[in-house]
Amino acid sequence: MNPNMLSFDEALATLLSRARPIREIEMADTLVTQGRVLASDVCSPISVPALDTSTMDGYAVRVADVSVVGVRLPVSQRIPAGSVGHPLRVGTAARIFTGAPLPSGADAVVMQELCEHQDDAVIINHLPRAGEAVRQAGSEIAAGEVILAAGTRIRAQEIGLVASVGIAQLAVVRRVRVALFSTGDELVMPGEPLPPGGVYNSNRFQLRALLEQLGCEVSDFGIVPDRLDATRAVLREAAQGHELILTSGGVSVGEEDHVKPAVEAEGSLDLWKIAMKPGKPLAYGRVGSAAFIGLPGNPVSSFVTFLMMVRPFILATQGANTVKPRALNLRADFDWPQPDRRREFLRARVNDAGGVEIHAHQGAAALSSIVWADGLVDVAADTPVGHGQTVRFLPYSELMY
Repeated sequence: MNPNMLSFDEALATLLSRARPIREIEMADTLVTQGRVLASDVCSPISVPALDTSTMDGYAVRVADVSVVGVRLPVSQRIPAGSVGHPLRVGTAARIFTGAPLPSGADAVVMQELCEHQDDAVIINHLPRAGEAVRQAGSEIAAGEVILAAGTRIRAQEIGLVASVGIAQLAVVRRVRVALFSTGDELVMPGEPLPPGGVYNSNRFQLRALLEQLGCEVSDFGIVPDRLDATRAVLREAAQGHELILTSGGVSVGEEDHVKPAVEAEGSLDLWKIAMKPGKPLAYGRVGSAAFIGLPGNPVSSFVTFLMMVRPFILATQGANTVKPRALNLRADFDWPQPDRRREFLRARVNDAGGVEIHAHQGAAALSSIVWADGLVDVAADTPVGHGQTVRFLPYSELMY
């Protein structure tokens, strides 16, 4: 590795160390909290289940009343889910259904397939144990128990859990506010004629979508005129009320662009060369109270660098307790005999055989490869890969949420 380059891990650790977690807290209806980050622990106000309940359709009995197989017990009551029965009389059974509370005095449920119903009685063809087919009160959640920790990112399943204990609102961290803009007179918006030398501005669309998937509030400043004064003016405006200013292109060493001098004039800027492919150049700085991150201009490099660098930074700013993606160890169904001296992130997808295959074109210009893929294979520097080896696969499901 070039000694002037930061390793991927060094760069990420440095970036995360500079994230400033948001301290502002909002109350939000549980129904609309998907993607938000919990600001405090969530404790259940109730036990789940609140009462001992039946786990199946059958008959609630006293174990002491079923001393032999084939005993016949009068059916004294019927208890559907949502109803509370009467105390069970000695020597009787209660017809009960899945999810219904056990009547006082009963200590087991015999599934209906092990019983014979006869008019107003039942024959029990099984010797039950105390607690059989019974879900004990508080066995899943005890009243006062922490069910979700502060820093948890809320998904559909967390919303369902919170709703199940009756919590209608949650304390969440305010959304990260991000200012996004592009520079370059060569950039053209989709829908407009493409002049000679023009480039459609895909990064603006791609980065905005990635930010919104993370639940950010995005202020889109569009395409900034390719002038130093215009770039400085937008930076000053973007620094107001935003945690992050995000751009792509024009900040790597040696480029003639106004972003680098504009950021240096309005704040501070570090230019990093990271030993990763794609995505070597990355700029970090601050303008006022806002962080500034400048991504590579190539759309594939911008995409990968966002997933691997910007996403963790945003999650750390949100106060999420998990910011790094979980990887899967899968079989390589490809050969990669000539690795780079940098750490590589290959566009890849899982095939029907459960292995990982890579896109035929791994060049930084192959934007279609990130559409074809459903994740990235993380290959260590100077490490060849052969068929059958285990590789580290990062699914998009971990990288885009």
